Amino acid sequence: MSTQYCTFRLGGHLFGVPVETVQEVLREQALTRVPLSSKEVSGLINLRGQIVITIDLRERMGLPPREEGQEVTNVVVRNSDSATSLLVDEIGDVLEPDLDRFEAPPDTVPPRVRDLITQVCKLDRQLMLVLDTEKAVDVEVAA
Repeated sequence: MSTQYCTFRLGGHLFGVPVETVQEVLREQALTRVPLSSKEVSGLINLRGQIVITIDLRERMGLPPREEGQEVTNVVVRNSDSATSLLVDEIGDVLEPDLDRFEAPPDTVPPRVRDLITQVCKLDRQLMLVLDTEKAVDVEVAA
């Protein structure tokens, strides 16, 4: 049985997360900064009364910062009992690749990115990196 993946772009890479982990996708939201937080934590958003931490995946993976004025998208993912917003460059399509297209991440994937992905999927024209949302949201909020 194949799984559906919600895809998004980040720093020129295509990532995917299982659809069942995605709560919602939002345009850029107003952020409230968290004093003394790690660089990976962009701030907090108010999602219909629920306070949700927002993580900048570019910072988390050691990718170059986005250009000034470049729009971002919030992908809100659910893990166990909490929601976390991931800042991504742009949202993609929902894909349902065949299981035989998946394999272990190659050594060419940078170490900080490889630490946060579980596998890669060979699509027709590119690789989809499957993000481990549990690891991606595991950051220290305050330093």
